[in-house]
Amino acid sequence: MSNTAKKPTACLALADGTVFYGFGFGATGQTVAELCFNTAMTGYQEIMTDPSYAGQVVTFTFPHVGNTGTTAEDDETGDPVAAGMIVKWDPTQPSNWRAQGDLEAWLTKKGRIGMGGLDTRRLTRAIRQQGAPHVALAHDPEGNFDVEALVAAARGFRGLVGLDLAKDVTCAQSYTWNEMRWAWPEGYAPQTAARHKVVAIDYGAKRNILRCLASAGCDVTVLPASATADDVLALNPDGVFLSNGPGDPAATGAYAVPMIQGVLERSDVPLFGICLGHQMLALALGAKTVKMNHGHHGANHPVKDVETGKVEITSMNHGFTVDSQTLPEGVIETHVSLFDGSNCGIRMLNRPVFSVQYHPEASPGPQDSYYLFERFADAMDQKKAS
Repeated sequence: MSNTAKKPTACLALADGTVFYGFGFGATGQTVAELCFNTAMTGYQEIMTDPSYAGQVVTFTFPHVGNTGTTAEDDETGDPVAAGMIVKWDPTQPSNWRAQGDLEAWLTKKGRIGMGGLDTRRLTRAIRQQGAPHVALAHDPEGNFDVEALVAAARGFRGLVGLDLAKDVTCAQSYTWNEMRWAWPEGYAPQTAARHKVVAIDYGAKRNILRCLASAGCDVTVLPASATADDVLALNPDGVFLSNGPGDPAATGAYAVPMIQGVLERSDVPLFGICLGHQMLALALGAKTVKMNHGHHGANHPVKDVETGKVEITSMNHGFTVDSQTLPEGVIETHVSLFDGSNCGIRMLNRPVFSVQYHPEASPGPQDSYYLFERFADAMDQKKAS
């Protein structure tokens, strides 16, 4: 019997009172979050485990979610961080040689709610028109929902503005990393000939970023988001990396900005930032960040390098952006989005300090942006040579 003949078992309530019904899978219960949409055609497991999605329910615009199954190798962190997922159809059964399990069982085990059977195109249009709404998502196998209570819960969600979520997803203590990018046939091989000591600040770091640093010749030590400039410089690094992460950059900047400024004032080592790390660097240099209407979430975002004219197809996941009009003297814009012209990269004119808004480790191009890790390594080589 098709789902159309069954009683709905999932409910999505928006803060404006709009209600969607569908069919739940994965964990049961209720969660409140901001709703966003992602246009990627694959990578749902990486998206759900990306710490940058903390506090968000993700609507997947591509309908065939579940077809690659799940595998532990594809987790970007230990457990899913996104609050839940919305899809058009019930999850597809896995058809991939790497699959270790199916999506529905994985979500159940990980305690995350999924919902299918609703018009994701309509939902996506609503997000684009209204901005990312606050929602309550519920899954009850019996189909019993208190809609008024769900709408009230959505309205009660405080939102991501002013919210420091990096402290919730960062590592509890420092650790080292030497695993490189996946390659046939070995899989993930260890880095055994590292040339550079890099300190990576974990605001919600994805594992593949750390793998890319290792593949670029880096011996990586990861420090929690609360690390101070003294903590960083005590390790005598050849370079400092600022990771991706969730939440409002201005809130995380309360403790991250003084650390970055301290490192820049007391050391001339190369510094590289991605996503939230990009926003942290911009704040530390004197720029400002703003909340976007619905953000950028997908693997098909064209970004132009304004210095070379090259266009890269990139992966993005951010709801805040750097206001390029506030960049101070000595800091230039290096990359812009070809979708809306928003800032996607900056660098200092007189120092090897740079960052990008997008995710060069996600390889949607598939290798369009990996040069950024090599640029970071080259900057450390040049620093040693001088």
